[in-house]
Amino acid sequence: MKKTVVINVVGLTKRLIGEHTPFIKSFLERGQASYIEPVLPAVTCAVQSTYVTGKWPSEHGIVGNGWYFKDECEVKFWRQSNKLVEQPKIWDDLKEKYPNFTCANHFWWYNMYSNVDFSLTPRPNYLADGRKIPDIYSYPAELRDEMQSTLGTFPLFEFWGPKTTINSSKWIANAALL
Repeated sequence: MKKTVVINVVGLTKRLIGEHTPFIKSFLERGQASYIEPVLPAVTCAVQSTYVTGKWPSEHGIVGNGWYFKDECEVKFWRQSNKLVEQPKIWDDLKEKYPNFTCANHFWWYNMYSNVDFSLTPRPNYLADGRKIPDIYSYPAELRDEMQSTLGTFPLFEFWGPKTTINSSKWIANAALL
């Protein structure tokens, strides 16, 4: 079975790959790239769910990054359970076809509690005193400790948003190489 890697870099186009993206450039030079039709709404959770199911948001049920809970009259963002995606994932079909198929899913959304063989995803710890500290979820569970002992604490506060830095990308790239 051939190895396949899917790298989802928001807003990345081929014309942006060059001297400032040496890892991605060398990876591309060694393999192939594919163009994927854009998904609307173009938000993380809907797009990634479309990529891993091959279905549109109207079919897989993920139409945004937040969920409105009627009983609480509150929107909660960034839910993480794989059970929220209402369609089989690519790896489900491949595991059925090829019993020896294995899959790693690192840092795609709805990664928690999926049936991949290896997973890593941001999962902060929310402490009783209101603090949020960086952490990750992994399967198998011991992978979390192995990654953080080798690479240090996951740089959660540099992973997305206005404080995003290259440090989180380096951490993720190094995790993929281990």
